[in-house]
Amino acid sequence: MLTDAQLRQLAQAALLARQNAWCPHSGFAVGAALLGEDGALYTGCNLENASYGATLCAERAALAAAVSAGCRHFAAIAIAGGRAGLPVTEFCPPCGICRQALAEFCGEDFPILLVREDDMRRCTLGELLPLAFHLNREESKHENV
Repeated sequence: MLTDAQLRQLAQAALLARQNAWCPHSGFAVGAALLGEDGALYTGCNLENASYGATLCAERAALAAAVSAGCRHFAAIAIAGGRAGLPVTEFCPPCGICRQALAEFCGEDFPILLVREDDMRRCTLGELLPLAFHLNREESKHENV
């Protein structure tokens, strides 16, 4: 169970990561902070590209950073997004691709923290992706590839 202090730290890290977003096409800046079960924190921001299909979401950027560092087990993720240069006033849930990417490593009870400047909303991956696609889930769940 995450403490209030951990939740606040995770939320703040997502808001800070958002400041590094590269979003010249949409003007929508997103930051994510992914907490490893070992306490390590991995952040990511959205990285847009003129070829829209090459754009990388903040959640998958944080996930890529974590996996590249050898982390495969996660405790929670926080996500903050909104118009670049403005305070975050709305909750920004992960897109479908990011939900599916998280499902590769995380179970249905994985906490997802949606962050605004003044508030947080906690939900689970299972609530946001009730019928996740898995190949051989029992064999691949939480194993190193």
